[in-house]
Amino acid sequence: MAEKIIVLSGKQYSGKDTVAKILLENLTNFKRIGLGDAIKLEYSEKTNIPFEEIEKNKHLYRQDLINLGNKRRSEDKDYWIKKVISQPGNIIVPDVRVKRELEFFKAENAFTIRVEASRETRSQRGKLVGETDVTEVDLDDVKDWNYVISNNSTYENLQAESLKLANEIKSFLNK
Repeated sequence: MAEKIIVLSGKQYSGKDTVAKILLENLTNFKRIGLGDAIKLEYSEKTNIPFEEIEKNKHLYRQDLINLGNKRRSEDKDYWIKKVISQPGNIIVPDVRVKRELEFFKAENAFTIRVEASRETRSQRGKLVGETDVTEVDLDDVKDWNYVISNNSTYENLQAESLKLANEIKSFLNK
């Protein structure tokens, strides 16, 4: 069972994975376990498409991954969360997408982070797909994040902000 949990949320191409990567470099006793990873693994098993191919070309499979994620959530609203939370140690979950997931992790005393970037910036980073899907809009009105990070600028600015965030997380977790 996960001990300490950090969760990140944001729209596609907002920079969640990049922030998670920077945090993992600075919070070395954490490991990355994404809800999306669980979905990609199951999709890989179902389609015989290698996980690495799905990860490398997410944009090609995004709608199918969204559909599978929603299908499993309709069968058991906590299906993906249960897979992730059962992992031992300290975890960073870089892809919380819906209120139910966020509330579950908050109940586990997770540190919550929202990564924000304008639509214009995100569209420059990749092709936006399924923008009105619940997984893209469900958390738009949530305001009580432990930390909000803006990612409309350079990688260097994001890195500096993420380092500041890592220090804040260390203080939070030591309380």
